[in-house]
Amino acid sequence: MSADPQDLLREAETRLERLAADAAQPGNAIDAAVAALVDAIRAGGVIQAFGTGHSEAFAMEIAGRAGGLIPTNRIALRDIVLHGERTADVLTGSLEREPWVVDELMAVSPVTEDDVFVIASNSGVNGSVVGVALWAKEHGHTVIAVTSIDHTSRVEPKHPSGKRLSEIADVVIDNLAPYGDATLQLTETISAGAISSITAAFIAQLLTLGVARTLVEAGEVPPMYISANIPGGDEHNAALEARYLDRLRRGA
Repeated sequence: MSADPQDLLREAETRLERLAADAAQPGNAIDAAVAALVDAIRAGGVIQAFGTGHSEAFAMEIAGRAGGLIPTNRIALRDIVLHGERTADVLTGSLEREPWVVDELMAVSPVTEDDVFVIASNSGVNGSVVGVALWAKEHGHTVIAVTSIDHTSRVEPKHPSGKRLSEIADVVIDNLAPYGDATLQLTETISAGAISSITAAFIAQLLTLGVARTLVEAGEVPPMYISANIPGGDEHNAALEARYLDRLRRGA
């Protein structure tokens, strides 16, 4: 079976091209998500990004990076230790599956009424992810999901509600990852070439670009980060972050 770097490149290119093409179609999910994000920013809200496991990389693409939007915040499971009363031993690999973590996590998260949630999960069924989505909806927030429709439709939810992230969100963006995430078959039982992190990063940048372009076309100045590693970057970023006081977290 062929599984070389060019094969992986083709798997990535095919999906990225499809995402870009879909984003150009009328009534697409990217545009719907961008509209919700723009509304939140114009209302003074913050984009709350959440993902667990490798999907936390998506939240990092949304929140607090050069070329990204200032009014963004990354919620992470470790917050219950950093900002709550839990000790580090609770941070095990299985924590993302636990529904109980949600109440403690949201109790220490700087969320206000005009915020919008963007939640990434390839499987879309773990207790923490589904729980945060349910919490956000119960508190009147718009929820945007980035998930694998192929994968999530073939696995059972782990939250007591019996729901998947895709069944809760107002807008669902398919990351186009296959069931199991890996795209290249090495043997009958071994696969490699996981793709969801690549497509999720592209989706995050499509959303950022869409918000920035929408605001520019409306004659507004989008609140964007510039690199802290160029002259004046720190000063520019700090001045814009100050508008949101203690609502943004930029931890190491």
